Amino acid sequence: MSTPASVLPIRITKSVVDRLNAPAAGQAFTRDTELKGFAVRITTSGAKSFILEKRIDGKVKRLTLGRYPELTVEQARKEAHKLLGHIATGRNPTAEKKQKALQGTTLQQAFDDFLTARKNLKPRTLYDYQRLMKVAFPDWQNKALVDINKEMVAKRHTRVGAEHGEAYANLSMRFLRALFNFSIAQYEDGSGNAILRENPVVRLTQTRAWYRVERRQTVIKSHQLAPWYRGVMLLKNDETSPQSALVADYLLFLVFTGLRRQEAATLKWSDIDLRGRSFTIRDTKNREPLTLPLTDFIFSLLENRKATSDSEYIFAGSGKAGHLIEPRHQVQQVRAASGVSFTLHDLRRSYITIAESIDISAYALKRLVNHKMSNDVTAGYIVNDVERLREPMQRISNFLIKSMTATPN
Repeated sequence: MSTPASVLPIRITKSVVDRLNAPAAGQAFTRDTELKGFAVRITTSGAKSFILEKRIDGKVKRLTLGRYPELTVEQARKEAHKLLGHIATGRNPTAEKKQKALQGTTLQQAFDDFLTARKNLKPRTLYDYQRLMKVAFPDWQNKALVDINKEMVAKRHTRVGAEHGEAYANLSMRFLRALFNFSIAQYEDGSGNAILRENPVVRLTQTRAWYRVERRQTVIKSHQLAPWYRGVMLLKNDETSPQSALVADYLLFLVFTGLRRQEAATLKWSDIDLRGRSFTIRDTKNREPLTLPLTDFIFSLLENRKATSDSEYIFAGSGKAGHLIEPRHQVQQVRAASGVSFTLHDLRRSYITIAESIDISAYALKRLVNHKMSNDVTAGYIVNDVERLREPMQRISNFLIKSMTATPN
C-alpha cells in the first residue's frame, strides 16, 4: 500500500521509501526520526532522493546525497553520518563540492563563460578569439585550467612561434593571459577563494620570454603613390572580374579617409549624407560614432558607385555578411602591377603620415582618425564638428591627388 510523502518524521527504511507517493505539486519531504537532518525528497515526477539538512556557517544547507534506488537507504544513511562528521570538524561539504566541480573547469568552458560575460564583443574580435582557440590551443580545450602550468605555457609559446610566427605566439599568449585573469576572478570556492592561485602566463614575463616584435611601421611613401594609384586604376579597369572596380574604389576610399578596413567595408548607404557631404561610422573601434566630411574626391567616388549599386552596403560582397571581407586577390594584383608592397592597414598609416607631414593639427588629426584623447585635458575643451574637419581633410585629399597624378621623372 502506498502512502503520501509526509512532513511528519518517521524512521526511513526501504519499505517506507517504496510506499511514498509523489506530491500533486512541488516537492515533499519525509524526515528521519533516528538521524536528525536525514530525509527523503520526492518530486511530482516521482523521483526520490536522499538529502541531509544541516546548519553550516550559520545557514541551513540542504545537501543531496543521491537518488533512490541507485543509492540504498543504508548507503544514504552512512553517507549522511560521514558528512555530519565532516561538518562537526569544521569542513564545509557544499564548498568542497563546488570547489571540486570548479577544479574540473576546462579551457573551453572558461572561454564560453568569458564570451558570455563579454557581451559586446565585435564580430571580428569574436572570430579572432575563436581562431586562436583552434590554432594555438586545439589540444588544450578539454584540459582543466588547474592542469595548465607555467612550463606548458612556455613550451606552447615557443611552438606557436615556430609554426605561426613570433607575433602570433605573443598574441595567443596575451589571449590566454586574459582568459586566466577572467577565470581567477570568475571561479571561487564556497569561501570566496579563487580556485586558481596565479596566471601561468606570468612565466613569460618572469623569464623575459616574450618575443621582441617590432610594431609594423610600413607606409606608402610619397614617391610610391603615383605607381600605386596606377596599379589601382588598372584594377578598376579590369573587366575580367565584377569585383575589380569595387575593390579599387575600396582601396581609394581607405587611403583618402584613413578608415580602418572593417569600418570602411561595413559602411552602408544609410550612413552617407551626400546632400550634407558627410558620412558617419557608427561601429568604431573605440565605440564612439564618428562623422566626417566628404572631400571632393570621395564625394565623386561615392556618387559614381551609388549609380551602379543595388546593395545596402557601399562595398558589397558576395558572401553571407553582405559586405566586402578580405580582397586578398585584388590587393595582390595592385602590388604586382605597381611594385608597391602594402597591406590594407598601411593605407591608414599612410593617411596619418601624410597628415602629419603637411602640418594638420594634432587635435584635428586625432579626430579624423578617431583616436581617443582621454588623457589630454586641453582636448576636452575643443569641439571638433564636421565643418571644422572639412578643411584639413580636403588638404590631405589634395596632397594625395597631387602625388598620385605626378608625372614620373
